[in-house]
Amino acid sequence: MHVLIFSQYYWPESFRINDVAKTLSEKGIDVEVLTGKPNYPQGNIYNGYKAWGCQQDIHIGVNVNRIPLLARGRGGFRLALNYLSFVISGLLFAPWLLRKKKFDVIFIYAPSPIIQAIPAIFLGWLKGYPVVLWVQDLWPESLAATGFVKNRAVLKLVELVVRFIYRNVDLLLVQSRAFEMPVHALASGTPIAYYPNSVDAIFADPAKNDPPSVDGLGDGFAIMFAGNLGTAQAVEVIMEAASILKEFSDIHFVLLGEGSRWEWMKQEVKKRKLKNLHLPGRFPVETMPGFMQKASVLLVTLADQEIFSATIPSKVQAYLAAGRPILACLNGEGANLVNEAGAGLAVPAEDAQALAEAVMHLYRIPPQEREAMGARGRLYYAQHFAHDMLIDQLIGHLQFVSNNKEKFE
Repeated sequence: MHVLIFSQYYWPESFRINDVAKTLSEKGIDVEVLTGKPNYPQGNIYNGYKAWGCQQDIHIGVNVNRIPLLARGRGGFRLALNYLSFVISGLLFAPWLLRKKKFDVIFIYAPSPIIQAIPAIFLGWLKGYPVVLWVQDLWPESLAATGFVKNRAVLKLVELVVRFIYRNVDLLLVQSRAFEMPVHALASGTPIAYYPNSVDAIFADPAKNDPPSVDGLGDGFAIMFAGNLGTAQAVEVIMEAASILKEFSDIHFVLLGEGSRWEWMKQEVKKRKLKNLHLPGRFPVETMPGFMQKASVLLVTLADQEIFSATIPSKVQAYLAAGRPILACLNGEGANLVNEAGAGLAVPAEDAQALAEAVMHLYRIPPQEREAMGARGRLYYAQHFAHDMLIDQLIGHLQFVSNNKEKFE
């Protein structure tokens, strides 16, 4: 089977699709990637790449085709142009770049922006390839929840575009069961299947090398957050909880990552004179398993928005695989997952007092109880989210669509 992966993001950017492509290739699937020029999250085109022109390279045995792209910059209007540039570039260059190649199926990895599916759908129409779309974010709901778009007329227009996308693919895969109903409402008769995220197997294995030294991690009781520090994560709740607990000198909040709220957090740490909240910045993804093993508790947060109650942040699977106790400050599917796994504690989104109390509870219980939470989480991961198991499921979905092409036409 020859699969074309269509994704605005790909290596050397750190996204789940990198591991998916690697393992598909290792399992004998002929994989090729159509993507843009790497620029996430810094906002500038990576060294070795140019915004204009098409490029081709090979990464871990996978052919990678790169089309022109305007870098995302620092967000705002520039980010909107980044999204649109990939769509326009895909429509113009993808058919030419892939003109001598044939595929059995197109697989779209679709975190925001969902509009990246448009050129893939066009290519499917042009070549007669079936198209599978893996939905990572709900649009237009996520645009409204993050405040990126507030105009109701624009949100309605985006909804019409999403409706067009959902109805013109052959199979929709959704990363959360709570996505099924809102996706179905726009998808008409397009089949929908639940297909969750996993993480690279390195998260489930003990780290072979020690990660870099980071203040607050390794000594005392460390609550570690890994990932984007932005509006969707409601990082203000972490700041408030750290302020509530600032008298406990051996309790530390360590936030690995950057994002739109990172600079604000650094300023707040200085203003509040907090010694228990550390913001060391971003680190390579391969260092994360080692960092996680040094943490006492792993923290995940989301804003108190209806859209986010349907979302399971991909870091939850990484936390489960790491076998460390989880503290989840969010609502809905993510909280339910942590509770069902018995992997830690869940408190309401944006409730700083509840978060601080949960930290104190985990701090005071015997270490054996925390270790038991982590062990239950790792077992749950192995049963429901193991990487190889889910890749086999994906191959099944792709083969089904490829073998039943006439049925979907």
